[in-house]
Amino acid sequence: MLSAFDEQDSRGIRVASEPDHWRGTEPLRVLAPDGTAVGDTDVGLDPDELRAMLRWMRLARRLDRECIALQRQGELTVYPGFEGQEAAQIGSAMALGPDDFVFPTFRELAAALVRGVDPVQYLAYHRGTWHGGPYDPRTTRFGPICIPVATQIVHAVGYAMGLALDGARACSLAYFGDGSASEGDFHEAANLAGVFTAPTILFCQNNGWAISVPTERQTAGEIVKRAEGYGFPGVRVDGNDVLAVYRATREAAARAYAGEGPTLIEALTYRIGAHSTADDPGRYREEDEVSAARAFDPIVRFRSWLEGQGHADDGLLADWDAEIESEVLAIRDRVISQPAPPVEWMFDWTYADPPPAIEEQRREVLDG
Repeated sequence: MLSAFDEQDSRGIRVASEPDHWRGTEPLRVLAPDGTAVGDTDVGLDPDELRAMLRWMRLARRLDRECIALQRQGELTVYPGFEGQEAAQIGSAMALGPDDFVFPTFRELAAALVRGVDPVQYLAYHRGTWHGGPYDPRTTRFGPICIPVATQIVHAVGYAMGLALDGARACSLAYFGDGSASEGDFHEAANLAGVFTAPTILFCQNNGWAISVPTERQTAGEIVKRAEGYGFPGVRVDGNDVLAVYRATREAAARAYAGEGPTLIEALTYRIGAHSTADDPGRYREEDEVSAARAFDPIVRFRSWLEGQGHADDGLLADWDAEIESEVLAIRDRVISQPAPPVEWMFDWTYADPPPAIEEQRREVLDG
């Protein structure tokens, strides 16, 4: 029996077809899955910037795999992998300006790297040593890791409304998944953004799964079409095509800067790994489906095009791999060497004016 990803060509040979949740409105695409151009590849980036884009993607994937290994070795508490979603994150993050502000979920390590977040500080959350990560959001323009589903979307819209009141030439971007689009927070945020023409980008990484529930079973219709009901544009993009993602995000940011309001971007991608290291995807999906999805690997696609343009070759990639391996191992060493947080923090960050019972507990812990 063929999986949802497989079809037969005229010769009866099995070939990869797009995931079920990609069907419907044709997405914006610049590169086909095999790396050939199917649209205008001039997205405003020079060869050095294009090479940097691929290097970010390769670094992100290697670090993602290392983080999963760290969790398995007991060095991280839990970790949500993002393999397969590198183009969606790297392309969108690179399209933002220095004053734009990102509101992430808990799966945006790749975007965090591009925005200048120290990955060791980012991973402090997953190590259990700092809630949300100790990096400074005001400096990086990257908000704390957000675990509650969809609440960061409302925060992004509120922040964008503040930007508009300040007359700033900047926007906010909220990352969220297809499951979040079923939450009330998404609808409230979208309505607020439309009513107040907020300079924000609602960026949905539709990876096909809301934990164990496939997109088609947890939402009706196409997520991108919801934008029309709230009075602003929606764009469906091939989320495994980094150039298409970059273009769509860049254009959405330009709209926001010009005072034209929000944009909803639905980036179609696929979650190769588990929802998190606490999840067993084998209980709800077939491995054949995952194997077929690898035909749409965003890194292979972009690499193929870059090599075809003469912007990259095996020698450059080998040099990068050596550098990336060194970088990731250095990050690993720094993560492992992080000290446990001071015990008194569990009391210091609870009450401005602690009640007597808390003060007594503090004395018992610290003196005992």
